[in-house]
Amino acid sequence: MMHRREVITLLGGAAAWPLAARAQQPAMPVIGFLHPASPDRFADRLRGFRQGLKEAGYVEGENVAIEYRWADNQLDRLPALATDLVRRQVSVISAPGGPVPALAAKAATAIIPVVFLVAEDPVRLGLVASLARPGGNLTGVNFFNAELGAKRLELLRTLVPGAVHVAILVNPANARTTETTLTDLEAAARAMGLQLQVFNASSSGDIDKAFEALVLDRPDAVFVSLDTFFADRRVQLVHLASRYAIPTTYALRDFIEAGGLMSYGTNFFDAYRQVGVYTGRILKGAKPVDLPVVQSSKFELVINHQTARILRLTVPQTLLVAADEVIE
Repeated sequence: MMHRREVITLLGGAAAWPLAARAQQPAMPVIGFLHPASPDRFADRLRGFRQGLKEAGYVEGENVAIEYRWADNQLDRLPALATDLVRRQVSVISAPGGPVPALAAKAATAIIPVVFLVAEDPVRLGLVASLARPGGNLTGVNFFNAELGAKRLELLRTLVPGAVHVAILVNPANARTTETTLTDLEAAARAMGLQLQVFNASSSGDIDKAFEALVLDRPDAVFVSLDTFFADRRVQLVHLASRYAIPTTYALRDFIEAGGLMSYGTNFFDAYRQVGVYTGRILKGAKPVDLPVVQSSKFELVINHQTARILRLTVPQTLLVAADEVIE
């Protein structure tokens, strides 16, 4: 016969078994997510990132955790944020916000894998040794900013066939991207016979002053460069373009949804999805050196037909047919 004390001991031991088993389970891996902007505008792209993770077998909160670090457009904060993620010993750092966070992550660690998303040539940026064999601890997704810039100018010229003088709005605080953008655009403009004039803006007040200055010269159109700062100021930019009745082209559909005229650029939902896929593959054991840089090739043309009518522009049928979406 089993004594009462023995029963209690056995029951207590049985209760402890699940606790012991749980204690032996490996800790959930942690992704460090580093971005130069603020989260309020990125819900759709984060869905793309999480979809990519899911395709690789990971779901946030179930079998992976994510530590988010947003710089709120204060680029000088990125090195410290990257260092903090390294200090927390995350399993991988996802830095899909352009070259500045990617370079900050690269400077912070030579061990933790980093997955980037950049418009510029990652080899020229010094992020990887080559696209096919990245080397080191970085790999990621690249989309062709030079070709996109030239294509945007071409589409703008098609929509505004008489355009000769085009104002280019850039963010001097993002010096590396600005330099690359202007170099690529100047070559494309020469080929098309366009005259470019550069205007700088790195604050909300600068944007107002830039438009006040450019309307004095009355350009035929405005080209807003791809920059997270401008994306966060899209309502202000669209309002000013409308106020001064200047045809303006953008890199992101977000501007067109806010009332802008036309955008052509990378489908960022898909680009962030690709970053999520690579992040998940690294969590499963793949090494960046063995993951070639992905060349993103999914682009979208979006036209706001109502805005075109307000500006008294006739959208050519060729553009309407080519557009991925026409907002009426």
